[in-house]
Amino acid sequence: MLHVKHKSFFLLLLIVFGLILTQSCAHRPGTSGGVGPVSPQFGGGASAGPFMLGIDVLESQGFALLAGRRVGLITNHTSYNSRGTMTRLVLQQAPQVNLVALYAPEHGIEGDVKAGDHIATRRDQVTGLTVHSLYGVTRKPSSAQMAPIDMMLFDLQDIGVRSYTYISTMVRSMEACAERGIPFVVLDRPNPLGGHGVYGPSLEKKWESFVGQIPVPYVHGMTVGELALMTASSGWISRRPKLHVVRMRGWHRGMLWDNTGLRWRPTSPNIPKALSPYFYAMTGMLGGMTPVDIGIGTARPFEYAGAQGVEPNEFCAVMNGYRFPGTRFVPYRSSTRVGRNGGRIESTVRSGADPVAIDVCCIFELHRRSPGGLLSGMSESGLSLFNKVYGSDQLEKALRRGGDPQRLIASWQKANNHFRQQRQRFFLYS
Repeated sequence: MLHVKHKSFFLLLLIVFGLILTQSCAHRPGTSGGVGPVSPQFGGGASAGPFMLGIDVLESQGFALLAGRRVGLITNHTSYNSRGTMTRLVLQQAPQVNLVALYAPEHGIEGDVKAGDHIATRRDQVTGLTVHSLYGVTRKPSSAQMAPIDMMLFDLQDIGVRSYTYISTMVRSMEACAERGIPFVVLDRPNPLGGHGVYGPSLEKKWESFVGQIPVPYVHGMTVGELALMTASSGWISRRPKLHVVRMRGWHRGMLWDNTGLRWRPTSPNIPKALSPYFYAMTGMLGGMTPVDIGIGTARPFEYAGAQGVEPNEFCAVMNGYRFPGTRFVPYRSSTRVGRNGGRIESTVRSGADPVAIDVCCIFELHRRSPGGLLSGMSESGLSLFNKVYGSDQLEKALRRGGDPQRLIASWQKANNHFRQQRQRFFLYS
């Protein structure tokens, strides 16, 4: 055995050597969690150890990327670090950071504004800074809004579905920064649907809008940082910005929200739970039709599929006949929208079911059973928005000719397989 003094000295040497090695690895270009500029070839497996968000990694590196910059932050109530401190406070309280302006997406900086309602520029009660609205008069930062800054940060929790507008805010802001030579920094966050699933149709150029800015499948299985890289490199915006992605540490593609240990903060009024994004992908398209019920206004938004005049037992029998993995439809009669009946959906994101296929089958089966169908009561603008959310008018055409939902679902598969291959160049995590 070693003498006690010699043994203590030997252990001390090991500890010092370990600290030196850790610091060296933390700043090595290309390691997970490194600060950009990031290019796809720097992607790779997430590092072992505790989970860290992009904002955590930026803070751990002393905010070196922001040195000497007047910083703007696209943020809202979902922007927290792993300790539960608001990103805007983390930055404002750091002496080496000059945070000068905030920018808010749909639902506002506190996330309490209803979907589709415009928000106004205001003063933030937390930091005292001006919060420029990116969901009002303009949805792309204007020259006047960007005048105070020379670097833009993006830190919003997305839900992994193309029609959710936070990605559109990111894409238009990237373009605005490119036009003015302002670096754009993404503080990466998890995709609550994981990094594997690719489901639903891609967006056709004709139907590009704020509920669909980039030509990806409805469920894409990418983080916001990966989407930013893909957008900048694929010519989906008019100019490519100087882009940096601050990667997470400890995240991998098979992780769902509950694997991160993070608290879920409702990303908008109707996404109250970590499972809500999954149900949003499952009934969100249906919710754009009339007269339907998807549970908005209840404690379980997006977890229902019903329509006027539908017999719930028959509808559920037909939907259960599709045999979606791990998914069951339970008959219900709406208490909030009398006469709109159908099924309550029981499923989990780990079921392996295709949520967009479920959405489309619900639409077809409710359309067949609702007197006059689901298209008859829709306005021209409502129908246009429905097609924009879907990404084309192919679903509308299939409904009008009484087609087979399985045939429409099969039509996505070739494009989705191509996308699965295409997106791998932009993976930052394995």
